[in-house]
This record gives sequence, structure tokens and C-alpha cells, in this order.
Amino acid sequence: MLDWTTRQDQSRRGGYWWLVLIAVLLIVFGVPIAGGGLYLIALGGSWYYLPAGIGLLLTAYLLVRRNINALWVYLATYIGTLIWAFWEAGLDGWAQLPRLLAPTVIMVLVLTTLPWLRRTHTRLSGRGMATLVALAGAIGLFGVAQNGVERAHAQDADMTQPSEPATEGGASPAAVPPPSAPNHVTIDTGVDWPAYGGTNHALRYSPLNQITKDNIGNLEKIWEFRTGDLPEGDEAFGNQNTPVKVGERLYLCSALNKISALNAATGTEFWTFDPQVSTDAIGYNASCRGLVYFEDPGADRNQLCAARVVNLTHDARMIALDTQTGQLCPGFGNGGIVNLMEGIGESAPGFYAPTSPPTLVRDVLVVGSQVSDGQTREAPSGVIRGYNAVTGDMQWAWDMGRPGETGLPPEGEIYTPGTPNVWTIASGDDALGMVYLPMGNSAVDYWGGDRSEAENTYSTAIVALDVETGTVVWHYQTVHYDVWDYDLGGQGTLVDFPTADGPVPAIIMPSKQAQFYIFNRQTGEPLVTIEERPAPQGGVEPERLSPTQPFVTDFPNLIKPDITEAQMWGATPLDQLWCRIQFRQAHYDGVYTPPTVDKPWIQFPGYNGGTDWGGVAIDPIKGIMIANYNNMPNYNQLVPREEVDAMGILPITDPDHDPSAGSGSHGSIAPQALSPYGIRVNAGWRVPFTGMLCTQPPYGGIAAIDLNTREVLWDRPFGSARKNGPFGIPTMLPLDIGTPNNGGGFVTASGLFFIAAATDDILRAIDIETGEEVWQVELPAGGQATPMTYEVQGRQIVVINAGGHDFMETPIGDYFIAYALPGGP
Repeated sequence: MLDWTTRQDQSRRGGYWWLVLIAVLLIVFGVPIAGGGLYLIALGGSWYYLPAGIGLLLTAYLLVRRNINALWVYLATYIGTLIWAFWEAGLDGWAQLPRLLAPTVIMVLVLTTLPWLRRTHTRLSGRGMATLVALAGAIGLFGVAQNGVERAHAQDADMTQPSEPATEGGASPAAVPPPSAPNHVTIDTGVDWPAYGGTNHALRYSPLNQITKDNIGNLEKIWEFRTGDLPEGDEAFGNQNTPVKVGERLYLCSALNKISALNAATGTEFWTFDPQVSTDAIGYNASCRGLVYFEDPGADRNQLCAARVVNLTHDARMIALDTQTGQLCPGFGNGGIVNLMEGIGESAPGFYAPTSPPTLVRDVLVVGSQVSDGQTREAPSGVIRGYNAVTGDMQWAWDMGRPGETGLPPEGEIYTPGTPNVWTIASGDDALGMVYLPMGNSAVDYWGGDRSEAENTYSTAIVALDVETGTVVWHYQTVHYDVWDYDLGGQGTLVDFPTADGPVPAIIMPSKQAQFYIFNRQTGEPLVTIEERPAPQGGVEPERLSPTQPFVTDFPNLIKPDITEAQMWGATPLDQLWCRIQFRQAHYDGVYTPPTVDKPWIQFPGYNGGTDWGGVAIDPIKGIMIANYNNMPNYNQLVPREEVDAMGILPITDPDHDPSAGSGSHGSIAPQALSPYGIRVNAGWRVPFTGMLCTQPPYGGIAAIDLNTREVLWDRPFGSARKNGPFGIPTMLPLDIGTPNNGGGFVTASGLFFIAAATDDILRAIDIETGEEVWQVELPAGGQATPMTYEVQGRQIVVINAGGHDFMETPIGDYFIAYALPGGP
């Protein structure tokens, strides 16, 4: 047996190596924190990191020397960190994560060295104690001093934000019934869901009330249908379908445009039509957001295609099918198919790739298309066309580059290339005969030097067309000279909006800047105050930028204050320091900071900010609007043409296009060919070490706004941390962090709002009056689709497409899942 002395020697040797291990850890963190802190000071940033790094290195030195003063030095560093952290971020737990978690873990590790440090005879003198107190104070106060400057800047920035909404005195309640379908369509909008947004008014409201806050805990899955459309390689997949339901049948489409008719009660498949769409035709994302149901008023009810569904495919075909049999409608187009490439010209597969359904207004199918971003100025036209829903014949074309001409281009010509498109869903008013187009921006997104006057008029605007003729009735531009990809991605919602003079037929148009533009939908007159405010200038096009941008000032918006260095984030202080340095290295003057080439610029909100394809939902009886939104910045930089060319990054139309070179919608650099610059878009501004995002949460939220009082009823983070974590490892924490979210929800008469959308793969039900979550269920894939509800055989059913989303990095699936209360047929 070992004697006591030998065991003591081994313990001391083991203790020494433990001290060395802790010291190495401190050096690994201390060197970059001290060095990076010095660089951050040179950039005008926080002074905290330099003294904190020195404290780590001094602690490491003393540990190797077995000097008990190591404990006191680190304690002083830790106390200084606490002072700085709570001054800078208060009691926000998520904000404190990178500031305090790692330092606290190191504090525990340093304390474990105490048994071996006690055996030294070194003691801390009164002068030494005073020095350490001064060190703690210096570390904290250096950070506090810089934070004071940051807060002053933030207060100045707040002055540029829209003012608090005014309350409309004497406003009438928005108590109106849901809009009816066209007279010739035998649809019960109380129990059916005949269009993407419920109806073309896009309220996403159902008068059904069988499922309530009291019984929703009993909701259960009653059926599941799988389409079989899943990626076989690295194709960009992620279906976002909202089915339509009329009578006893549910109609849906898959990621590759297979159309299926199901028994709405049981999910049993009646038929599926496969249009044989190649994966080569996938543009930004393989998705089919919806389809259109139509009843021919002049047909015998038993006639083939008296009722039909119409879908747009990725390879630019419009297909009409009989609802009973799934057969092609022989009298529609060419044997049931209309070629949407007619007049578009030659194009690479996936460049012109519709993903959203047509909008049916007065028997006219209004058609737009997705056009892949960032490729070339000679992109396919954004022309909007109207087709007869019975024959498939084109009735008109609105090509802004050919004013006054409504037909096909002359032989040998094409519709005007590069014009703003409508990739998302339009809304429509049958009574007024208008269709409302949320316009995108011109090709290319981040440079506009050769845009036409018409492009600069209609880019990123809401445009109302006469659906019979395709002529512009009115328009309003929500971003002037858009070089930020701030296209209108959400569907406008039609509602009787309360004003001091009574309800006015209106359209509410959400934006990526989290503002809500509200207009009289007949005249285009704003029903809210829109103020032109000075916008940042400079960048590469200072002579062309608009000096002002429109801000809504008397209706709540969800714009967050300008971000500051203090909001940089990560998993550790080293992460946060890296992001702070990046912040200081970039141009940033608040919202509408112009694109730059000499160094990156921060775009906040980013192009995935505010509201996207999910739109908003409105309870027209209670007058409550629910909106989910994103709160994410981009970290972008223009790249000179010669550098882009030298890297071999070419648009998808080039015969030598090589996706591996980094181009394309998901590439590191988009070519923006035929313009002076490519673009490096960093929509997920991340820390390279841990993969965490560079800005602190929440990244997404959800809010309720009272349309009568124009007040925010509640606004809270949306989405949990369960599928997020450092190094891509899910934490499974059921804590509301506020994740990025895409896709919308619907409201029921019982006061429930159903939505998935977040990156945690959960379908939720929320009390619209309090914002409290009352039910949730885990989905087998991402829920970036808007759910819907209907009644069949006396039973209310909720259906969602769990298809995932490639860009959102949620699991890809092919599921349609239905939920209902127990006891149904």
C-alpha cells in the first residue's frame, strides 16, 4: 500500500496539472478576448473586453504559480463582469446568456482549485485588495461608460421610429360578417375554406366555434396523408400548402405540384394527378402554396369540369382538373393546360417558377410568378396576366414596360424582362371587380441604376387592377427605390376598417418592415397617416436613393428600435465579441441603410423581416388582428463585378453556370449579372465558432392589434428554443426565445388563433385576447405553411401541411395532418 506521504505527493501533482488545465482554458479565452477587445476599442466599441481578457490571463499566470491571489483576481474580473452585464442588459435572461454563462462556469472551475491554492503561504495584503476592487470597478465601469454612449445613440435612433398610434375617437366596431363567395359558387363559407386565405378577402377567419379554450385539450390527430414528394438529393424543398375545402372534399397540392382530392372527414384519397414536374424546375424552393376552386356557372352540374381546381406548376403550366375525377378539363387551354411561358421567352429551368396559386376574381384567374432572385438584370418578366377561368384564354396582360398594351407581345418579342413580379398571393374583391397585387422589386434586388420609370413606380407597391381589363386603378409604393429586397410578401387582407366616419371597405397590407399600410380599397386613399421621413443616404447610388421613406404614424407597427452593439449575441463572450467587431466594421445608419461595397452593411429588418407569405388574420367580429413577424437583420456586402466574374459565379441562364461556384438563391454570392455588383447576402448572421446568431433574441414575435382602438393588445416572442442550440445541437428547452417564423395562422369565432410557422416544429393554439398559448402539438416536420379549418359531417377539423422549409432549416416532410375533438364520425 502507498504510504500517506506518497498519496499526498500524487494528489499535489494531480492538483498541479488541474491548475495547469484551468490556466490553459483561461489563456484560450483570454488571449482573443484581450486582443479582440483592444481591436474593438480601436473601432469605437465597448471597453469591457480588454480588461476582462487581461483579468483572465493574470488569473492563469497566478494559477500556474499556485498563488491564491488567482482566486481574488478572477473574483474581481467576475464582479466587474456582473456590473457591466447588468448595466448593459438588465435582467433579460437571453441577453445575459453570452455575458454570464461562460464566466460563471469558469468561476466554478477556479473555485475547484482552492484546495491546492490553500497550501501556499501567499496572503492578500490590504493594498492588493484595494487593487482588485479597483480592477473589478474598472472592468465594470469601462463597459458601463461605453454602454452609456450606446444608449444615447439608441435614444437618438428611437426618435426616428414611428410615433405611438393615436386612438380614433368614436371609431365604429368592425363587426361585419365574413365576405361571401361569388354568387354562382355554391360554397358555404361558414363550413368551407374555398381559397388560400379562407376567401379572397384573406381574413383567415372561420365562424366555427366547436373547438374552444375549454375543450381544446382534447384535440387529437384523426388522420394523416402523405404525398410522397421528398428530396432525393440536395434539392431545395419545403411545401407551404394551405388546402381548400368545398363540400365533402379537401384539395391539396404537393411540393412538386401533385394535386390530390381527399375525403375531408377521413383523409381518404379519391384521386391524385401527377403533372410530372422535374426537380430541375425547382426555383428558390419546391413549394405549392395553394390552388383555386371554381364552379362554371354555365355548365350542367353533372358535366365534366363543372367544378374544377386550378394549379400552377414549377415548370410554368396552369392545370385545370375536374374535382370529381381528377381528369384534365378538355375545354381549358390546350387539353386542360395553359403554357405560362408564352411571351416570357427562353429561360433556364427554375428561373420562372410559380409557387403561389392564381387569384380568382369574377371568373378571371390572375396569375403571377416567382422569379429567382439575384441572377441577372435580364430576368423573366414580372408580367401579371388574367385568364378566363372557363376557357383558359388570356383576357389581358399587365406588362408595365408596355403601357396600354394588354395582349401578347408582337411576334418575336417578349414581355419586358426584369420588371417587378408577384410571387406571393393576391387578394380580390368581386363586388368592386378589383385584384390587389403585392408587388416585388425589380431584378436585380440590390442595385437599380437602369430601372425604368415604371419599375420605380410599381416596385414594392400595392397595385389595384381592374380584373376585367388589367388596367391600374390605384397604387401605393411602400418603399421608394427598393434596393433592399423589401418586396411585399404577405397577402393583403380585405376588411371593413373602423374610422371616425364609420366602417370603410379597406385593404390592410403588411410589410417586411413590420408596418401595416391601410387603404380604402376602392380609391386607394390611405386610412392611416403615412409620413415621409428622412432616410439614410450614401452607398453606391447616392444620386438615385430616395431622400425619404414612408412611415405609418397613427396605427401600431411592430418595427423594433435600431440595433446596437450591446445587442450582439452568441453562446460565449468570445462569440459576442466577434459579433461586436463585425457590427463595428459595418455601415449601419438604421432602417434603409443603403447597400455598400467598401465594407458590409447591416440591413435591419432583413429581407425576411416583418410579415411574409403568411399574411395576417383578422377576427371581423371582435375587430382583432393577429400578426406574426420576424425581427432579423442581414449582414450584406456588394461585390464588384470583376471579383464576381473572377470567382466564376454566373447566372443560371449562362451555359457555363456552375452551382458549386456559390451562385444561386442559396449561394454565398448572387451574381446580379448585367449590373456593376454581385451581392453577398448573409440572412443568417452567425458566429462561425458555435453557429449561434449574432443578434440577441427574440428573432420573431406575434402580436394582437385592436382595429377599433388602434392599440396593441399584446406582443410577445413566438417560438421556443427546443430545436435551436450551439453547434446545431437542439437544446430541447421549451422556453420562448422567439425564433424566425414563416407562414401564417387563422382565427376562429371561439377566440383561438392556430399557427405553426416557427422553427420549433410545433402547431399552437393561442387565446387571441390574452396571447396565452392554450394548446400545442409537435409536428413531424417544419410547419411553414398556414393551417386551415372547416366543418364536415358536423365536426370541426384543423389541417396543416408539415412540409418544412429548406431556407428555414426545418425538417422536410410531406405530411398533411388533421386534428379534431374526439367522438366524430
